[in-house]
Amino acid sequence: MAARDDAVMLEVGGHEVRVSHPDRVVFPEPGLTKLDLVRYYVAVADGALRGAGGRPMVLKRFVKGIDREPFFQKRVPEHHPAYIDTATLQYARGTSAEEAVVRDAAGLAWVVNLGCLDLNPHPVRAEDLDHPDELRVDLDPMPGVDWSQIVDVAMVARDVLEDHGLVGWPKTSGSRGIHLLVRIAPEWEYAQVRLAAESLAREVERRAPGLASARWWKEERGESVFVDFNQNAKDRTVASAYSVRPLPDARVSTPLRWDEVRWRRPEEFTVATVLERFAERGDAHEGIDDAVGSLEGLLRLADELGPAEKAPRGASRGDGSGRRVSSMPLIEIARTETKPEALDALERWKAAHAEVVDHLTPSDVLVDGMRGSSSLWYRVRVNLQHVPEADRPGQEALLAEYDPWAGRA
Repeated sequence: MAARDDAVMLEVGGHEVRVSHPDRVVFPEPGLTKLDLVRYYVAVADGALRGAGGRPMVLKRFVKGIDREPFFQKRVPEHHPAYIDTATLQYARGTSAEEAVVRDAAGLAWVVNLGCLDLNPHPVRAEDLDHPDELRVDLDPMPGVDWSQIVDVAMVARDVLEDHGLVGWPKTSGSRGIHLLVRIAPEWEYAQVRLAAESLAREVERRAPGLASARWWKEERGESVFVDFNQNAKDRTVASAYSVRPLPDARVSTPLRWDEVRWRRPEEFTVATVLERFAERGDAHEGIDDAVGSLEGLLRLADELGPAEKAPRGASRGDGSGRRVSSMPLIEIARTETKPEALDALERWKAAHAEVVDHLTPSDVLVDGMRGSSSLWYRVRVNLQHVPEADRPGQEALLAEYDPWAGRA
């Protein structure tokens, strides 16, 4: 039924959910409106709630469209409906926030109405905020890495998990990579879960040298798949199952069976195709909550492997700054507010240094999304390791110098 302005009211699981601007086109390429996205999440609610339900969630809101940067809202809006639960998280920096906890299809519809496309839950349940019940393996390919290499690394990671008494459930990330979700008993704190994930990453790298990397420093990974263990640090979230990603084709982070991983491709899974797949097959991760394992095996592996490379906070520069000096010949090109600005700066640098470009490999060009106070900003760097030393340009003035903390205390 119609409501004030151009909103509509939907009946979802016994609750009325208001959807404002239902005809607003969110994805122009497939012609998906805001109301289409709400109905998508209601249709796949059983699977989406298996990944995000009952967990505190960061609201990643695309209020200006998919071609603009979203902002991250930790605090639940003050005037939220009664069917939205909340949980107060204590963050590593000493701050806290009352976050939204979605438990039903109406809750999914509500967050989508706020402008959320993907769901970003924490790896803990609202009933126990200190002990994660999910270990997350994020297989993040460097530029130049093809799908077959990502799959090869995923198979190695599956074997490492199985060797240590755990079950990995694969899904497409919705971009270029693969996520493996691992249910664990909520008996370990964040630091132990991250240590277990780091040990897994190091073992995958040992078994698949050249294909996989557990190296913290991006410029040292080469054309490998980074096994991103730091997604298990406190305060980190990843897009959960059935999340719609902000790509022009409305791509979806989709649960897979292991026998599908090698021959399916991320671009096959969009809102339209996943709706059909879910209606026909249901959720490929239906049994995930029955496959709860122990971290004891991976923590024993951590003891066997010994201390790992230190994270940036523990690195030393020798000048008192506490910042690390890379072993690679890195130069910084720009810091920008948006990715298009970052790519424009990169193209301007390439045009000014055409003689250098032919020496670069895809993994030498580093365009990184960096988390600011409430949104992403972008840093552009170039690794000159493949450029003859005599021909390497020096560090120049940045082509753009955005400060994400300008004006903030």
